[in-house]
Amino acid sequence: MDKNSKKLSPLEWEIMNVIWEQEEDVSVRDVLSIAYPQGEKAYTTVQTVMKNLEEKGFLAKVKIGLVNFYHPLQKKEKIIKSETRGFVNRVYNGSFRALANYIVDSDSLTLDEIENLKQLIHQKEDKIRGN
Repeated sequence: MDKNSKKLSPLEWEIMNVIWEQEEDVSVRDVLSIAYPQGEKAYTTVQTVMKNLEEKGFLAKVKIGLVNFYHPLQKKEKIIKSETRGFVNRVYNGSFRALANYIVDSDSLTLDEIENLKQLIHQKEDKIRGN
């Protein structure tokens, strides 16, 4: 794995989502018990992923006694924005309109989701117009 990569793998997303939800610094054991209460992952797996996240600049570590505690260095919204921009650039040549067209034409939206999208668009229009 490229430690300099600023992208999150699916497993790193799982772990970062747990960390972003916490109000205090967390240990590997904390993350393990929250994310994988049935023992779905090994302690060493979570430990390695968190160490990698620290090396990639997503987490900072503070050692208290024998235990390392971690906290996020980047806000979730910033990472989502970056990941989304990268996805749109790669897949849709930078066009959010092309992404929107795909979503609308995909036949996977429910009527409720369509209504919600309309509402979001109207809110954005009002905001742009200064209403």
